Amino acid sequence: MGVEMRERMLLMKLILDGKARMPTKMPRSKSLLALSSATIDGLLMSGLCALLTLGWVAVVPTMAASDPKQALPPAVKSCQEAGPKGCVALALNAVGGQHSLENLKSLRTTATQHTMLMEQSYRQEPFIASYERLKTTIDFSSGKIYNEMDETWPEADDAQSDFKLTSVIGNEGGVSKLNGKDVPCSPADLDAARYELALGSSRILLTALNADDLHLDGTESLRSTRHDVLAFTWHGKRVRVLLNAFNHLPDAVDTVDTFFDFWRYWGDVHRRVYFDNWKLRAGVRYPTNIIDERNGAIWRSTQILSVEANITLDPALFKMDPAAASQSAKRAGQGTPKLGAGADLAPGITLHEGSWNCTIVKQSDGIVILEAPISGNSIQAVVDEARRQYPGLEIKAVLSTSDSWPHVGGIRQCVALGLPIYILDLNRPLLERLVAAPHKISPDLLAHSPKKPDWKIVSGKVEIGSGENRIEIYPLRGASTERQYMVYFPEHKLLYASDTLVLNQDNSLYDPELMHEVIEAVDREKLQVTTVYAMHQGALAWTKVVALVQRELAQ
Repeated sequence: MGVEMRERMLLMKLILDGKARMPTKMPRSKSLLALSSATIDGLLMSGLCALLTLGWVAVVPTMAASDPKQALPPAVKSCQEAGPKGCVALALNAVGGQHSLENLKSLRTTATQHTMLMEQSYRQEPFIASYERLKTTIDFSSGKIYNEMDETWPEADDAQSDFKLTSVIGNEGGVSKLNGKDVPCSPADLDAARYELALGSSRILLTALNADDLHLDGTESLRSTRHDVLAFTWHGKRVRVLLNAFNHLPDAVDTVDTFFDFWRYWGDVHRRVYFDNWKLRAGVRYPTNIIDERNGAIWRSTQILSVEANITLDPALFKMDPAAASQSAKRAGQGTPKLGAGADLAPGITLHEGSWNCTIVKQSDGIVILEAPISGNSIQAVVDEARRQYPGLEIKAVLSTSDSWPHVGGIRQCVALGLPIYILDLNRPLLERLVAAPHKISPDLLAHSPKKPDWKIVSGKVEIGSGENRIEIYPLRGASTERQYMVYFPEHKLLYASDTLVLNQDNSLYDPELMHEVIEAVDREKLQVTTVYAMHQGALAWTKVVALVQRELAQ
């Protein structure tokens, strides 16, 4: 029986059983059997949701929320009866047995995944995504992971979106392979490897079994199904494993942790990793669908395409420079980037150029700091420098021009210091959540000294100060720049273009559409610009940038 015929019969049964109604204007005697095939097809193609919208179908009664104490069939043993160790034993048996997992010495997978780029200065959800193709080899005996990743980055320039990354990482450190050299891997990559080696699907149950404080943590409903919860501590972190009460497979792993990637700005992040679509390979079950959820949002989805167990490994695959690997283990996640040397763009307007630029502006009645990126430590260095340069003057404003997470990494510090912060109206909901985010694991200044933010909301033109260094703020409102505003110094015809301007190594423009939107905003506001700079770009002649945009968009 085809799918379409089954759908027709199901809809017919719902109507004839009285669980759904025909259109109110149609006589009851005109049952579904009396409708033409074309009419039935039309109903099916429009979909049950469309029928609901039209008021044609009174839906089948909604399923009640699942009871975490759902009754189990008599033949299914309960974790509550088995106890913590017995519960792990049930789960181990479900995936292939403790002996099989303990004898899993190596694993190779290929996978495809996409990652939601929530941290970027574009729009909020639905987010743009990057796409990755992975080939991962794990040596459980030595505790090392070799990974090859081909990534497609959506924000790249034309014909430059694809690149390859290779890494070798173990518990004690790791390296990335760049141009034939080993360089220390990032703290985020090191954390991810340590997680996989202990809490990944092939090791989570063995890690639980060996935990000194393993215990049952009640029951919970997941996907409308009862789950028994195992809990234990791993490296000081509380780990919860949700075991399906009917088949005992681990369906999800919960942790609360701080991160070294862009999620570090959110402090204590609730992470849930889902395991699904289990496949039996050589006597062991592996999940082939892995979903990484952070703070309730789906961040990454990985689909395993192939699994090979206990393969013969070439030791050379895991070779890495020991000095580089050791250095990776010592690197701090956010650290305190050195404040770039100051250069005056105009008297009293000092650009401190670096990976993330900051500007200190002196006005007659106080100091304005343009941008608060990266971390509390970073913006504190800027604040200290501003006070050193201009003792006796108060910091009257901090301008935060976009919503990219690294660009607002110092906002919590600014709130804790009681500084007025100028933010775009569209960015307020995100920044409110950022300020309210819990930071108990690694408390920052705001966690120690809570304060309410002093927001200055930018919805249109805003003027700050007077005299030679007076400032005008204008929202950009472009397709890709709607969550950014530009900062204009009228007396100097100087424009700060937020996160829109970067020159590539060949002197072409990165993503020229961004600056095209800035040019449109400048024309709209009738500004007279001679010099422009941005978060990741020093000062350039406005005419040069306009010419580059015109040339590149004309191609």
